[in-house]
Amino acid sequence: MIAPVLCVDVGSTFTKGVLVDPDGGAVLATASRPTTWRTDVLEGIDAVRAAVQDRAGAGRAEVLACSSAGGGLRIAVVGYERLVTAEAGHRVALTAGGRVVHLHAGPLDAGGVAALRAARPDVVLLVGGTDGGDADVVLHNAGRLARTRIAAPVVYAGNADAAGPARDLLAATGRRVTVAANVLPRIGVLDPQPARAAIREVFLRHVIGGKGLSRGPAFARMVRAATPDAVLAGVEVLADGAPGVPGTGDVLVVDVGGATTDVCSALSAATLAPAGSLPRGDVVAALPRARSVEGDLGMRWSAPGVVAAAGAEGLLAGLAPERLHRLEEHARRCADTPDLLAGTAAEAEDDALLAAGAVTVAVRRHARPATPSAGPRPLGDVRWVVGSGGVFRHGDDALRRAVLAPLLADHAGAWRVPRDARLAVDADHLLFAAGLLAARAPAAAAALAGACLHEVPT
Repeated sequence: MIAPVLCVDVGSTFTKGVLVDPDGGAVLATASRPTTWRTDVLEGIDAVRAAVQDRAGAGRAEVLACSSAGGGLRIAVVGYERLVTAEAGHRVALTAGGRVVHLHAGPLDAGGVAALRAARPDVVLLVGGTDGGDADVVLHNAGRLARTRIAAPVVYAGNADAAGPARDLLAATGRRVTVAANVLPRIGVLDPQPARAAIREVFLRHVIGGKGLSRGPAFARMVRAATPDAVLAGVEVLADGAPGVPGTGDVLVVDVGGATTDVCSALSAATLAPAGSLPRGDVVAALPRARSVEGDLGMRWSAPGVVAAAGAEGLLAGLAPERLHRLEEHARRCADTPDLLAGTAAEAEDDALLAAGAVTVAVRRHARPATPSAGPRPLGDVRWVVGSGGVFRHGDDALRRAVLAPLLADHAGAWRVPRDARLAVDADHLLFAAGLLAARAPAAAAALAGACLHEVPT
């Protein structure tokens, strides 16, 4: 028998573990403990490991970890022309497991450098120009980055003809630089995977060790990805399956957290525009896999942002003034006390409203056209809409249905609502584990991802 693997998600609040049989993808045990980020995150990991090993009667297992503790991965994108290259870089960064904290288009000047420094990025993604096109701006930006006091490593994924000179400019001042293939080799063709892989590698080499989460190198050796990147990999294997394990087909996943709400969608080639063609108004082809992070939508730290965004979208128009006031007060308490647990029926009702608002607004933002002349993300053929996060794991099917079902009738949201989708939740928090296993044991990962779906009756 192949030795079990312990997949661990080190979150900002809780560390979750899933002990998995990598041969068939069976779950042997699960456990959750508070993240010990104030001391050393290895303490929380060891507590999870002891719990699952005790429950499964297993020996010490290899740990594959992902992490969003310490604020996750902060990415800044520096590009050439906002509508084309910077937008392409923005999309790549969103699928790489991080949050885009700054986007700059055009030649960097003193003001641009100051804004970039203020964003405190963990990684700078430098893009610009199609292959063989103009290289002046991307080389100018490489030179400015080389002279700044921003310590973040740089991933270069711009004009391939300028890659060598750009790398030399950055390396000459001791900057850490990784070169990847151009994210936009020609207009209309987006190649995100090399840049995404490079960002992941930079995260593992340089960022995790600099978060101050652990005193030694052991934690950095365990971490394989940022948590959102692992979840996206889990969504991919859920949709695609593996040899001998069928996938679900097109899928939309909404992960509601305390500070952010993340949306992932995985679409088949048949769903997207034919190769070489673009919907009118689009300058960058739609990605088969896409992820968006909404930093103002969360159940605790960002709860006031949910109320503001849901109000702006017209989702709270039916609430009586006194009911809206109560929701606003609850959101403020959540932000002031992020570990608040709903202790009354009224607080549970308010949490359900927050979750519904976060889900609907986040999916609208994920799916809407990037520009007025472009088309929405083609989600009409999505077969499964999946909810993830504590609000779904700890809620009953009535709450899950109340939060997710409005998506299937959101015809006022300016996006293509799924026509015939089924609702489900990742009830046991398994998608991240499927993502961590995907490269090593794809069939087991696909089986694990499929097992995560708890269908919600409609």
